[in-house]
Amino acid sequence: MGMVHVVAVITAKPGLRGEVLEAFQANVPAVHAEDGCIEYGATVDTPDAGPIQTQVGDDTFVVVEKWESLDALKAHAAAPHMAAYAAKVKDKLANRVIHVLSPA
Repeated sequence: MGMVHVVAVITAKPGLRGEVLEAFQANVPAVHAEDGCIEYGATVDTPDAGPIQTQVGDDTFVVVEKWESLDALKAHAAAPHMAAYAAKVKDKLANRVIHVLSPA
């Protein structure tokens, strides 16, 4: 298996997205330094995209990731800085859905 893509839909409790994003952004440099990380970043709704857009909403952000391999993704998930991030935000999250995808 080669490269994998991840689309993680993170929904904060009402009004807490900014706090969760702040903790997320503080963790990004450590993730970018991981072996096998190609892309890792948070995205939010683009304003005024028009009728083509289905908005994720004010409490949600989507993390777009690309990893060289499934093993690299698994190592990322087990990294100490990810455990620290998860502990910081766990009480601020309403939902988290992670899609792990392979090129078609």
